[in-house]
Amino acid sequence: MSEAHPMNETPTLYWVRRDLRLADNPALLQASLRGSVIPVYVHAPDEEAPWQPGGASRWWLHQGLGALAASLKETGSRLVIRRGPSAQALQTLARETGAGAVFFNRLYEPACSARDRSVTGSLQTLGLEVQSFQPGNLAEPQALANRQGQPFKVFTHYWKALQGRGEPARALAKPSRLQAPGKWPSSLALAELELLPRAGPAGDWTAGLAEHWQVGEQAAAARLDAFSESALEDYSRQRDYPGVEGASRLSAHLHFGEISPRQVWQRLRLAESHHGNEAQTLAFLRQLGWREFAQHVLHHYPKSPAEPMYPKYRAFPWRKDHAQLLDAWQRGRTGIPVVDAGMRELWHTGFMHNRVRMLAASLLVKNLRIPWWKGAAWFWDTLVDADLANNTMGWQWSAGCGVDAAPYFRIFNPVLQGQKFDAGGRYLRRWLPELAALPDKLVQQPWLVSAENRHGYPLPIVDLAESRREALEALAATRHQDG
Repeated sequence: MSEAHPMNETPTLYWVRRDLRLADNPALLQASLRGSVIPVYVHAPDEEAPWQPGGASRWWLHQGLGALAASLKETGSRLVIRRGPSAQALQTLARETGAGAVFFNRLYEPACSARDRSVTGSLQTLGLEVQSFQPGNLAEPQALANRQGQPFKVFTHYWKALQGRGEPARALAKPSRLQAPGKWPSSLALAELELLPRAGPAGDWTAGLAEHWQVGEQAAAARLDAFSESALEDYSRQRDYPGVEGASRLSAHLHFGEISPRQVWQRLRLAESHHGNEAQTLAFLRQLGWREFAQHVLHHYPKSPAEPMYPKYRAFPWRKDHAQLLDAWQRGRTGIPVVDAGMRELWHTGFMHNRVRMLAASLLVKNLRIPWWKGAAWFWDTLVDADLANNTMGWQWSAGCGVDAAPYFRIFNPVLQGQKFDAGGRYLRRWLPELAALPDKLVQQPWLVSAENRHGYPLPIVDLAESRREALEALAATRHQDG
C-alpha cells in the first residue's frame, strides 16, 4: 500500500454505476488507497428518465452486477445493493457505516450529470468528502474544442484533435485485495431489483440473449483478446459483412464499463506491436473515436435525443398513419430481406450488425417516413449495447438531421446493399429460414418468386423506388427551411 495515501479509520463508499469492473477503475483504486471500501450499487433508474435502461439493458445489468459481485468476493469484498433515490441511499449508508467519503466515476448523459451534481451537493452538505473521476475514456466530452472554442460537429476534425493528444494514459491495475469494513451493512439481493423480465405467453424472450452473450469483466477481456488476435487481421473490410464475425462486439461491454476505452486501445496497440497491422488497428481505434465523439456531441447538445440538431428538420413531413408499418418493421416483416434479417437478429440476440443498423434506419426514416425517434426508442429497448450518445447520433445521422450527417439525398438501397455485403445470402438465410432454399440471385429479391416458394415471407410493404422519390421531395423541401 502506498505511503502517500495514509489509511483512514472511516470507510469510503465506492458508488458503482456503469463501471462494472475492477481493473482501470480510478474511483475504486483511489478509495482502496484510503482504507476500507464499501462498494455500493444504488438502483434508481427513474433518475435517468426519460432514458432509463430498456429491457435488454436491464437483462445485461442483472448479469453484469452478478459478475461484479463475484469479482469483488475474490478480493475479500462484496457488493452492497440498495434502492434509490441515490442521495438518500448514500446518506443512509454513510450514517450506518460511519463512512467519511463517497467516490465515483463520472457519467456523461444529461440526466446522469444533473443527478450527480445534485447528489454531490447534498452529500457535501452533510460533511462527506465527495470525489468523482474520469472513467477511463480517451478524453472527456468537454475536453476538446475547435479553433473557435466551439464543439466539433464533424468527426474527422474531432478525430484529428483527439489523436493530437497522443496516447491515452495507461490503464490502472486491478486491486488484488480490498480492505473490508469492520461490519458490512445490509444489502438487497440482486433478484429483488427485478431486472429480469417475467416470461410472457411466448416464453422468456431473453433466452436468446443468454445464448449469445457472456457478461462481465472477464468475458469482456476474453472477447477483446480473441478479436485482437484474429479478427483484427482484416478488420477494415470484414466489419462491413454481417454474415461473418468481423466486428468486435465489445459495445455492450464498453457501455456497462466492463472494460474501458483505454484498455481496448492499449490491448490493440500491444497486438499491433506483435503482429503489425497498423492500418487495421487504426481502423478500429477510429471506432473508439466515434464513440467518444458521440459523447462529445451529447454533452454539448443535451436536447438531441429528442430534437433534431438542425431546427429546419422539425418541418419534415413524417407519415402520420404509420402504426402498422412500424409494427412490421419491428417484427422483421417488411418484405425487405436484409432489414428483416437485422430486426430478427436484434430481437433474438439484442444485437444488430452496424451496417444493417444503417439499412434498417434508412428504410424506416426515408422509405417509410416514420419519425427517427420511433426507431431510436425501439433500439433503446432491444439493444444490449443501447447507449444514449451512440443511439442518438446514429439515428440523427440516418435521418440527415444530426452532426456529420449523410447528405440529404443519400438513401440506401437495401437490395443493392444486401447483394454487395451478403452476396451469398449467408446472413439472410440464418435469420430468414423461409428464404433458405432460394438461390443466391433471388434471396435478396424474394418478391420475384411465387408465394409458395416464399413460405409465408411477406411482399414488400413499400415500393423502394417510389418511396425514395417521395422522400427526396420531402427532404428537398425541408432543407430550404430556415434554421
